[in-house]
Amino acid sequence: MLINNAGLGDNGPFEQADLGRISQMLQVNVVALTELTRLVLPRMRARGRGRIMLVASAAAFQPGPGMAVYYATKAYVLSFGQAIAHELSGSGISVTTLCPGPTETEFAQVAHMEGVALFKGPMPIMSAADVAHRGYQALLRGQRVVITGLVNSVLALSTRFTPTSVLLFIAGRMNASL
Repeated sequence: MLINNAGLGDNGPFEQADLGRISQMLQVNVVALTELTRLVLPRMRARGRGRIMLVASAAAFQPGPGMAVYYATKAYVLSFGQAIAHELSGSGISVTTLCPGPTETEFAQVAHMEGVALFKGPMPIMSAADVAHRGYQALLRGQRVVITGLVNSVLALSTRFTPTSVLLFIAGRMNASL
């Protein structure tokens, strides 16, 4: 079993972002996740069984002004997880992509988001224990994608029907300081 749960974010306009921080986000959120997944697959394949969880985010379902790189990396995780889950169908190896919304962790502090609407506004914030429990249960069921929380599920699924300009406006407001 592999639980790929590393994630790094940063808040602010892309043009002002620190290049080192951008590189760190790409390395942690995309490169390390991809390489670790690739490293465990041969052994799982040889055994004919295994479970992989990739932690993306509810942010994976839309673009995110103010956190452009983070949202893009989580969209990568979601796409990657769905693709390899399909590739591994029937192999005995399942891939679950977990997409939590705002969660009670140190993420907001590390990503410079302590005063933004996403963590201070109307969105419910789930406990890390609740997110982990829901993700683990989905992993055991072999569920391919799990979005934690009703509000997060509705918002993520509504992105299919909402104009991009509206999504950009809402995400920009949620990632802005209050």
